[in-house]
Amino acid sequence: MRKWGPLVAVCLGTFMLLLDVTIVIVALPDMAGSLGASLSELQWVIDIYALALAALLLGAGAAADVTGRRRMYAAGTAVFALASLACGLASSPALLIAMRGLQGVGGAAMFATTLSLLGSAYQGKDRSVALGVWGAVSGAAAAIGPVLGGVLTQALDWRWIFFVNLPVSALAIVMTLRSVPESKAQGGRRVDLAGTVAFALFAGALTFAVVRADAEGWASAPTLATLAVAALALAVFVVVERRAAHPLLDLRLLRRPSFAVVMLAALAFNAAAFGVLPYTSIWLQTLLGLSPVRGGLVVLPLAVASFLVAAVGGRLLHGVSPRLVIGGGLVLIGGGTLAQGVLDANSGWGVLVPGFVVTGIGVGLVSPALAGAALASVPPRNAGMAGGAVNTFRQLGYALGVAVFGTVLTARMTDSLHGATADAQEAAHVLAGGGAAALRGRVPDEALYAAFASGLDGAALVAGAAGVLAGVAVLVFLRPAAATRPGPDPVRAPVHTG
Repeated sequence: MRKWGPLVAVCLGTFMLLLDVTIVIVALPDMAGSLGASLSELQWVIDIYALALAALLLGAGAAADVTGRRRMYAAGTAVFALASLACGLASSPALLIAMRGLQGVGGAAMFATTLSLLGSAYQGKDRSVALGVWGAVSGAAAAIGPVLGGVLTQALDWRWIFFVNLPVSALAIVMTLRSVPESKAQGGRRVDLAGTVAFALFAGALTFAVVRADAEGWASAPTLATLAVAALALAVFVVVERRAAHPLLDLRLLRRPSFAVVMLAALAFNAAAFGVLPYTSIWLQTLLGLSPVRGGLVVLPLAVASFLVAAVGGRLLHGVSPRLVIGGGLVLIGGGTLAQGVLDANSGWGVLVPGFVVTGIGVGLVSPALAGAALASVPPRNAGMAGGAVNTFRQLGYALGVAVFGTVLTARMTDSLHGATADAQEAAHVLAGGGAAALRGRVPDEALYAAFASGLDGAALVAGAAGVLAGVAVLVFLRPAAATRPGPDPVRAPVHTG
């Protein structure tokens, strides 16, 4: 236990923070009813957490190199726990969204240090085992979130999906302080604050524009202005990173085809695999009338398949090229998501199961392999930067996926509801936000079922296509030889300090 104590401590925190990416999915209808939340507010409950993770991961990793990775991990876990308590006590959508953002801040401090803590604690074969277990935990956490969320929501209350983090956080902090060695980067590395702020503004503005585009219109002044802010922030980020002595992300790494395609894979992975699930959960509960537990159990085949494949695949696929594992896995994720887009007004939940199984197999292949492929695509001295970047792109992909697929969903719903109600767009937003009960009597039931099915089919089509295209790109462009080329600006090896 002493040997594997650091792995257990890191995996506890990783499981918890990634679980909170998807655990809210099944609880969304109950949140909407309890807090009176709109569709856009429900989207932000999901997206603000993933955005905070994506925006702050690289900056938190750099700060951890300076202040100490164990210290940063423990402090982040404490912030995550306090924010979880505040989420569970929230009395309004705005407060819940704000505290979810704070959760993301703590989660970023934790997530940014996981790979470096494992890298400093283990060497050789033990490091491979530790990374494999960490990858399996990462994939299982995101997949099992809806199931656990359904159980807690139905048995207790939606607030318990946040309260459950408190004892796990306490255990993770104790184990971290007892068993994880402290490590820092050598030399006088500084935190790239300007780059962190510019990237956070870019990610937030882009997601906000997509979330609001359906209601405001893509050509509306607010949408165009927000997109302009995102573009300006991205330009500033590029300029800052090219001039920084210690950049968050050395942009020269993106000239490496293998590194660039791994980042594309990370962006598409979480989006294609999980980006449609929040809306599927709302359909299952508000249209089909399933309880939170049954709604979560519908997604169980995805969770089981991903866990089993991740747990067994490491041994069976040892020596197989990451190009085949990641590329093939993404194609499976895309195909499984496409297979979920076959709904009509008379469909039941059972039609989703085959697609969930195929998607889960893909998740189990891709999740453990992504981190290793990112590290292998750059020189060893850039390993810390690559590990942070792949996690950043995963969370950014999920946040953008939820936003984009929500826009596709409501646009298709609006088209389907034309002629069935006087204000099809307003009805589509109410329906997508879990307000089917409020529309019954005003809109024929058959029209509601047909509209939601059409919306989910459209979202699944876009998500599935993204997964397949990303998989093909990996199969074509990922080359392991890139890992042996010399690279720029080193990320220094960790030094044990305690």
